[in-house]
Amino acid sequence: MYGMLLESVQHFVQLEYGDEIWQKALRMSECKYTVFSTHQVYPDHIMAALASSLAKITNKSYDSFMTFFGKCFVRYDATIRATGRYFTDFLESVDNIHTQFRLSYPKMKSPSMYLTEVDENGCVLVYRSTRHGFTHYLMGQLNQIAQETYNLELETKVLKSEITNISGRDIAIVTFRLNFNNIQYIQNKKAESAIYMEASRKFPAFSCDLLLQLFPFAILFNPAMVIVGCGEKLVQVAEGNEKLLGQPVTKYFKLRRPKGITFTWKNTFYLKSVLFEIEILRVELAKRHENKLCLKEDSFGDRLSQREIEIDGKSISPYTLRRDSQPGLRNILLKGQMLYLSDIILIIYLCSPVINNINELPDQGLYINDLSLHGLGREMALAGWQNNSKLELMFDKAEQRATELENMYSLLNTWKNRGDDLLYSMIPKPVADRLRAGDSPLSTCQSFDAVTVMFCELVGFNSSTVEDAMELVCTMNAVFSCFDSLMDTFNVYKVETVGQIYMAVCGAPDRIDTHARNITDVSVCMVKHVKQLQIPSGTKVEVRIGIHSGAVVAGVVGIKVPRYCFFGDTVNTASRMQSTSEPGMVHISESTKLLLPPDRYIIKDRGAVKLKSTCKGERRRGNLLGVRKYLSHLKH
Repeated sequence: MYGMLLESVQHFVQLEYGDEIWQKALRMSECKYTVFSTHQVYPDHIMAALASSLAKITNKSYDSFMTFFGKCFVRYDATIRATGRYFTDFLESVDNIHTQFRLSYPKMKSPSMYLTEVDENGCVLVYRSTRHGFTHYLMGQLNQIAQETYNLELETKVLKSEITNISGRDIAIVTFRLNFNNIQYIQNKKAESAIYMEASRKFPAFSCDLLLQLFPFAILFNPAMVIVGCGEKLVQVAEGNEKLLGQPVTKYFKLRRPKGITFTWKNTFYLKSVLFEIEILRVELAKRHENKLCLKEDSFGDRLSQREIEIDGKSISPYTLRRDSQPGLRNILLKGQMLYLSDIILIIYLCSPVINNINELPDQGLYINDLSLHGLGREMALAGWQNNSKLELMFDKAEQRATELENMYSLLNTWKNRGDDLLYSMIPKPVADRLRAGDSPLSTCQSFDAVTVMFCELVGFNSSTVEDAMELVCTMNAVFSCFDSLMDTFNVYKVETVGQIYMAVCGAPDRIDTHARNITDVSVCMVKHVKQLQIPSGTKVEVRIGIHSGAVVAGVVGIKVPRYCFFGDTVNTASRMQSTSEPGMVHISESTKLLLPPDRYIIKDRGAVKLKSTCKGERRRGNLLGVRKYLSHLKH
């Protein structure tokens, strides 16, 4: 849909609910657009997503917001207010409004509407559209137009709703009963009928031949959609009356507009107030003989089947019969109105050819004197409508540029998402968002009183040759990728990998009270997954893990390849815990043990362990002696 519809929604939601509600709806609906452009095409699902989000925010129904959106568009667009003396006139002319809009909005997928019953209490409206789920949107439009433009109270009821497949497309067909005061329209129609009846008594009847002379391109057909009469110029185009009379109208004529409907008696009867565009299929009219099958050989000796037709004694391939290839064979586009002749139960298509400039006449096999004097065809052809060609060229270029911009925007969004993923893999999202907002890297430095740090080392293999090194890299990639998938599950932040060491932290940058438990749980899972992991080379891999809890300082350091790093004695102690651990075991400190639930784990006292001091040399840390523990598994 075009941005003008979403512009109206944005304007009136902000006006009636406030900008805060609108911004919240955009976030909930995951809409990547914050501003809508009138002539840009947007996905249809955006409006439905916005209605659903606003319904959740305001505790109202989805249907009520779709109705509100329909009212918004009517209030936003002044063109609708100038159409039709009566509300019924407007309903009969909706398709004509859409036709006029197509010049400015060439990609518009407009619905089609027609009336099947009209009485003093209202009418029955049939709505057809390739879009689904816009029933209440239309109801909102109709209610707003009836109330604001025609000062009518409108009651809308859905009589029938169905999805029908037409020409491979699913068409939503909804039948409404519109109840409103329609007395003035009916009285006006009765007055017009009285005038026609009085005129018919005063003037004698005339033959349909005269009507076909006045409209030289007119077509007369019966309820079976069989041609019973044609204008004299149309007969000349077909080079004989016998070619057209008695033939189905769909054989030589193709319906171009209104779009989305089939060329049937019912549709032409109910849409008699709508402008029709019908294309004369010149190639079909030019066929004088039965198609003959011709076999040719291509350069590779294959036998190809190709149909040729004979025109003026010459065999012409259908590949050369494009609309712009043969002078005099270009299809003619007719534009006009369907008129029902109740006396003889026929419909006549009163039309004239659409000529943009005089250069098109030879291509269509037409001449100036073929165009009626009472119409504007001659004036438009002679004037040239050169500006129309320029406008078409401008529209084509604008459409091409809009498509290029859309593609570039989509590509930009893709690369932005990739950049975000890369940034968030290096720096935590809250910290990265602060840096994006303009904060200096130094301002990201924070102290955390309680975090748990974990170091994990891969043991059991080394590399002495290039082949061994490649095998080591593949093994480390498999193991570390497995660890990465566990981090988000336990809300643990992966800090870095250095060689065969894997470092992770919980409690920073997001402060979490269960940081010790989370790190412990993920450590147990890491030991378990490593044992179950299938390494392609068959190498047996084990890990030794060390954990310690305490205070740290964290922040972004460096200009090139910046990292979110942790500093303090807690980090050093956790590293010593890992280096003094044993394969397949998790080594925890006393401070970590005190933070764990007492009955959740099976803990084995390791006894006194001599650790390398964080300062030069070695010393025994009294608060750590005798409390270094091994964590084997969770208690079931």
